[in-house]
Amino acid sequence: MADDATPVTSPRWSIAPYFIVDDVVATANYYRDTLGFKYERFWGDPPAFCMVYRSGIIIMLSQLEEGGLMRPNSEADPERSAWDAYVWVDDADALIAEFRGKGATIARDICEQPYGNRDFDVVDCNGYRLCFGHSIT
Repeated sequence: MADDATPVTSPRWSIAPYFIVDDVVATANYYRDTLGFKYERFWGDPPAFCMVYRSGIIIMLSQLEEGGLMRPNSEADPERSAWDAYVWVDDADALIAEFRGKGATIARDICEQPYGNRDFDVVDCNGYRLCFGHSIT
């Protein structure tokens, strides 16, 4: 049992958003070529699932047979341009420069936020909105 002077640490948590996409191969390649992610493989025949990863985060991509089920949060609430995922990064300024160089769609330019982060928004090839930011406090 730890005494009061010893900090108690807990395991680090992580999360993997699950995005339903129209074309899993095209989407995985977009994440690789435009956003700098990697992937190891596709699941299914024809391919229906892939996990793209970068710097410790994973985004799961799934293509359903039924089709037409993709619904980014910004489509559900277009007035607020809601994010589908917020990704904390080491240096948002360097990352936005990298993304611009690869032709990513920057939906909101980088700026300091009242919640203590400096961040920007990217819209992927399916309309999913990802916010990338770092703490400034």
